[in-house]
Amino acid sequence: MIIPMDLLRSNLSRVRIPEPTNRIFKQECCISFDTPKSEGGLFVDLNTFLAYGKDCVGWNYEKTGDPVYLHIKQTRKLVPEDRPSKKPTLLAIGIEGGFDNSEIEYEETYSIVILPDYITLPFPSVELPEKVRLAVDSILMAEGAERKEQVAAWTADTKQVSAYAMNLQQIDNGVIIPPSGWKCVKCEKRDNLWLNLTDGMTLCGRKNWDGTGGNNHAIEHYKETGYPLAVKLGTITADLEVADVFSYPEDDAVLDPLLAQHLAFFGIDFSSLKKTEMTTAERELDQNTNFDWNRIQESGQGVEPLFGPGYTGLVNLGNSCYLAATMQVVFSTRSFCSRYYTNQNLKLAFGTAPADPTVDLNMQLTKLAHGLLSGKYSVPALKKDDTANAATATETKQEGIPPRMFKSVIAASHPEFSSMRQQDALEFFLHFVDQVERVHAGKPELDPTKSFKFGIEDRFSCSSGKVAYNRRLDYILSLNIPLHEATNKEELAAFNKLKAQKTSEGKDVSADEIVRPRVPLEACLATFSAPEEIHDFYSSALKAKTTAIKSTGFTSFPDYLVLHMRKFVMEAGWVPKKLDVYIDVPDIIDISHMRSKGLQPGEELLPEGGPADEEESNMPIANENIVAQLVSMGFNQLHCQKAAINTSNSGLEEAMNWLLSHMDDPDIDVPLSQGTQCATVDQSKLDTLISFGFPEEIARKGLKASGGDIEKATDWIFNNPDASAASDMDATTSSTAQTPADAGLTDGGGKYRLLE
Repeated sequence: MIIPMDLLRSNLSRVRIPEPTNRIFKQECCISFDTPKSEGGLFVDLNTFLAYGKDCVGWNYEKTGDPVYLHIKQTRKLVPEDRPSKKPTLLAIGIEGGFDNSEIEYEETYSIVILPDYITLPFPSVELPEKVRLAVDSILMAEGAERKEQVAAWTADTKQVSAYAMNLQQIDNGVIIPPSGWKCVKCEKRDNLWLNLTDGMTLCGRKNWDGTGGNNHAIEHYKETGYPLAVKLGTITADLEVADVFSYPEDDAVLDPLLAQHLAFFGIDFSSLKKTEMTTAERELDQNTNFDWNRIQESGQGVEPLFGPGYTGLVNLGNSCYLAATMQVVFSTRSFCSRYYTNQNLKLAFGTAPADPTVDLNMQLTKLAHGLLSGKYSVPALKKDDTANAATATETKQEGIPPRMFKSVIAASHPEFSSMRQQDALEFFLHFVDQVERVHAGKPELDPTKSFKFGIEDRFSCSSGKVAYNRRLDYILSLNIPLHEATNKEELAAFNKLKAQKTSEGKDVSADEIVRPRVPLEACLATFSAPEEIHDFYSSALKAKTTAIKSTGFTSFPDYLVLHMRKFVMEAGWVPKKLDVYIDVPDIIDISHMRSKGLQPGEELLPEGGPADEEESNMPIANENIVAQLVSMGFNQLHCQKAAINTSNSGLEEAMNWLLSHMDDPDIDVPLSQGTQCATVDQSKLDTLISFGFPEEIARKGLKASGGDIEKATDWIFNNPDASAASDMDATTSSTAQTPADAGLTDGGGKYRLLE
């Protein structure tokens, strides 16, 4: 007979005590969306600190052999039958804040589980080996990696080192702060307490608008003394990065690099403290993520909740509307459903994932697919019933699933998407398909992004009578909006007259009176395929610049056609303006007539290439002063020229920073005449600039002149309003040999139904 405690001791080599730098997952399974609230709870591997749901923990044991787990289970607390029902009261009379907190409360329990037989030992218990007790205590005290990474992204662009931290004055007045039992020295508050780092005074925080929080004693103390920095007690742990430090004169949350020293001055051993309160950033994040969007959808009307397979919602992560909308659309397509759901189960994806599945895109896409499509998490959320000890699930919304791990993986290589700023759905979609395509580089036949990819062919006809064709691949069809094709011109004219009249009277037009142009999608498609004049086109047949006619068509039709409307246009003075317009989209469109016919009998191609001096004249030139200063520092002449060019000659410091970060580039020693300036630009970046309203040719040249940097390309375009990129096309338009082939792409008939 195996004694459980002896079995645990025999497996102590597979137990580790986490360090402050370890990522500890304890809020969500890394393979599924199970949490401690799920029926089977959550199992934390005491060797890797990864968490698994009940259905997945066995797979981890099979793969790693790790047998010892901390089991975390959250169970809903029952409401006492004799508790009086609290309702919102007029002017908050009788209830602090005016409303009862209707959130369901949970009780958390722990145990040690040994696989494969799921032998369970209670925790806490003095009989457990010390190593196990220390490991579990460290896990429970630590900030979960899921939460920690989300808060870090939320504060990444805001927290700066305080100007007062490095030279902070601390007064030796004999104050020693105990490890617990804190209380405001001016009132009875025992939460939301702030320790002033100059004199050690423990005071309550600000009073919130709803009456919660503190009594303003900490800020009043600052006004009296001028002592600048305070740290929130209850947020201090062994990981000092989590601690909430506030600077009153800077009026912001800040970083204190000497926080350990400043705490030790008042006898605080931070390594033994446990986090008991949320930081200011966490409260802001929770307010943002928990905002109830239900009542502002569909013009304020309530909508009927749906449940079941394919009807799972995505939880707002604070700024993730763009991600949620994109992924809901992506996983409504057959290609992505088949790749990551129908043809790949969770166990298979986990089996091929690296040691840490939270950083594997294939695993996290499979997890997201099963979460969205299985229906397992598309169930009504529990709702508190004050009249009974039960939770009702009728007439309520679903909790949905939080795509934290997926967002972390897909955004890891992108500085914008890894932040908590609002983002553009189009740019995210292009980044997403690029990452998925990279993952499938070795097995393109499995790549689901092929269902979006299509071929485009531009035809150039110059006055010599000869033609050139240029092919490219794309994932989105970007369309201009021809306002002159609006179908409600009479209503627009009447509205503009009314608006002018009200403006002259100093009045505003009400929302009900606004009339927007209504442009048919067919007009946008017709504009895309209509012939266009290209001025200053260099003809290799005439050996001179001339005017060419450009027309565009499809070489293949994708399974799913993604449309992007260019709602940004450039007004006089290169001022961007967003169009306020409706696009009338029919349920079915037929674009089969937009197929390119290719080289026709009797057509003659333009000769290859163009004169060398024409190509050289369009190459950006490095600022000689910047280059000379860099060379004087000992840098290579060629490297200095590239640094100046790739920073748009913006200055010495910018060029030096670029140079130091690109010294190991494989093409750093390639001569400028063959360098990256003449290379093909990143199509996703080109599409982003086009969406801003820039002509494609100018956007392409701006990216080449700025080394592919979107922000610098935008500056370059504004500084070169007369730039023309026609000559940049000359070297590639005379034949299709240098353009990407569209072989292997799906090719339908060009008829599409709107996907809802």
